[in-house]
Amino acid sequence: MGDLLKGMKTEIKPTPEQRVTLFKAIGTCRFVYNLFLAEADKRYQNGQPYMTAYNFSIWLNHAYLSENPDKTWIKETYAKAVKQAIINANAAYQHFFKGLANHPNFKKKGVNEPSYYFVRNGAKQPVVCERHRIKIPGLGWVALKEYGYFPTEANAIHSGSISLHAGRFFCSVLVEVPDAEGAKLETEGIGVDLGIKSFAVVSDGREFPNVNRTGKVRKLEKKLKREQRRLSRKRESQKKNSKKGKDSSKRYQKQRLKVQKLHYRLDCIRKDSMRQAVASLVKAKPEFVAIEDLNVRGMMKNRHLSKAVAQQNFYGFRDFLTWKCKVHGIPLRIVDKWYPSSKTCHFCGTLKADLKLSDRSYVCECCGKLMDRDLNAALNIRDTTEYVLA
Repeated sequence: MGDLLKGMKTEIKPTPEQRVTLFKAIGTCRFVYNLFLAEADKRYQNGQPYMTAYNFSIWLNHAYLSENPDKTWIKETYAKAVKQAIINANAAYQHFFKGLANHPNFKKKGVNEPSYYFVRNGAKQPVVCERHRIKIPGLGWVALKEYGYFPTEANAIHSGSISLHAGRFFCSVLVEVPDAEGAKLETEGIGVDLGIKSFAVVSDGREFPNVNRTGKVRKLEKKLKREQRRLSRKRESQKKNSKKGKDSSKRYQKQRLKVQKLHYRLDCIRKDSMRQAVASLVKAKPEFVAIEDLNVRGMMKNRHLSKAVAQQNFYGFRDFLTWKCKVHGIPLRIVDKWYPSSKTCHFCGTLKADLKLSDRSYVCECCGKLMDRDLNAALNIRDTTEYVLA
């Protein structure tokens, strides 16, 4: 039995002095990240070999800072945070070299979400946490908004980061949790069919509604649309005023923060709904959980459904379900994406090739059975042998 790393995140309440320190550190990390990209591009154009993160760190401390004494403020920032920014820039280039991503872009203030990385440095510099506060290297004690959420045992926290989102600071940490391999499972296996009409339909008859169809979310999306139009007008006004020598950036930033808060609120509602569904699935400790490997890229090509598919966050659901199943020792079966779960009759196995997306009920022409389309698919996903273990 091994250990799993669990991510935990909550909001923090830094003091005004700590906020200044965080903004300085975030700006320094952004500067070092962009410096790595600029130096890598420069060396490539000059035909020089690529500089790794380790070599760049040596060059930065010995060559660059010696030639640019006005940049010594880089040394004032927590060293591990700066080193992590270099590692992230190197990783972005490695993904580009392997063809997994485009050429990395320079980070811009106010566009990219800033973050501050910290790590436990043995017994000399542990990340200590109490019920109401956490001691972060390079920052000191910071108050937590949610009490008793982070573990307070010695050396429980491995590493973490502080991020700024919608005007609020959040702290994420990595902690060890025991692996529940070989745990006692109490009920039979279940199959889960994901969709748009309902977020998920389970083979035991349970149905998790689509939160994006609720009045609360639709009202927030309508408000978001209005605020985005106002932001767009302010952006145009800012461009005109800048040409005239006037400054309207404060009004623009204020409106931009409003839009960010609405996006954050909608994101929280959707994530909470998704996580409640996952918690409900693993709570009964089924013998196994089976889900379909959805072709999300193909689904996104339908311009009528692309927005609805994106809002469902099927990848986030699968990722969170995979982790939860590992924690609880539940096998997760991933069914082949081309398995005709919706077109196959669960009772007699007849394939109905002409089934349309608009057909919400499944009527078998062979045995005459009538049942809900999504429930039929969930039962087929549960009973199929065409799967791989996650």
